[in-house]
Amino acid sequence: MTPTSATGRSRRAGFTLVELLMTVAIMGVAAGAVVLSMPDPRPSVGEDVERFAARLQRAREEAILSNRAVAVEASAGGYAFAAFDGERWSPLQEGPFRREPWSGGVVASPVEPPLRVTFDPTGAAEPARLVLSRDSRSIAVAVDGAGEVSIDD
Repeated sequence: MTPTSATGRSRRAGFTLVELLMTVAIMGVAAGAVVLSMPDPRPSVGEDVERFAARLQRAREEAILSNRAVAVEASAGGYAFAAFDGERWSPLQEGPFRREPWSGGVVASPVEPPLRVTFDPTGAAEPARLVLSRDSRSIAVAVDGAGEVSIDD
């Protein structure tokens, strides 16, 4: 015999369909909130710009400290460094001068032909400007005639 309550109805163990649907709905809303609050896993274009500007500044310092010309060449795939020893250009690959690719989705312009910034032993350079963009955000890195590096939003 099935046990009955005081009202005469039988008791059953389990959840009703409404309870199950409400639980699934709450879990769906919570999962949606988590997904929407997660940051983009790719570095922002701002991080690429700051890294590139810092390395340009370091290349200028290297030119002054080592008393030799140092060049930075930016292409569609990334950027690389080279130093002039008086006879020929040699790639720099140690420390902050290793070849560096742009982050995923970052587009550099202009890069045809590749942009080349050469710092002479006094730190001066030909003025140059490189714009990095991803999605709808664009930021420029500029080098003036004195070799000073700046970031323009």
